[in-house]
Amino acid sequence: MYINTFINITSRAWALPILARLQAGVPGRQAPLLKATGASRSAFALSMAHLIEIGLVERNPGYGHPLRPEFRLTLAGRKSALLASDIILATGDRDQYLLRRTWVLPILASLNQDAHFNQIKHRLSNITDRALSHSLKSLEEREWVLRCVDQVARPPRSVYRAVNTGLAISQITGAVVELGG
Repeated sequence: MYINTFINITSRAWALPILARLQAGVPGRQAPLLKATGASRSAFALSMAHLIEIGLVERNPGYGHPLRPEFRLTLAGRKSALLASDIILATGDRDQYLLRRTWVLPILASLNQDAHFNQIKHRLSNITDRALSHSLKSLEEREWVLRCVDQVARPPRSVYRAVNTGLAISQITGAVVELGG
């Protein structure tokens, strides 16, 4: 999967938890998925509509009432759901909120090797300086990313490295997400 596809999937807060829960066997109806993810109804609806739009989830055509549809993973959705499940498993319960932030997972995917700020920005072509800076600061606070100053460079520059849970997520995504494309 290309990084832009990964960015698109993770652009909705509850997309990854929904995919992971469907992968884990939670029934594909709204009530069980709401309970399993903890999402609000409106956030869930937006994330589900997004997943349907990008072709990872579909309504089950052979099931039920139009007002209470059942959802299922598509073939592409199954691959993404496996990745989502691995990412969620690598994260502790108290850090799940961080996974719902828009740029956190793409940044960690881009940190499969140490990088300077501008290198990360180049890998994630549509991220703004402000969003990247804010996300890196949040990741530093949770100790998912380590910021070191390269004193050899002139002028000195910061180097970012995934550590702890961030490193585990970076390794999981690094095996699947291609940075070029």
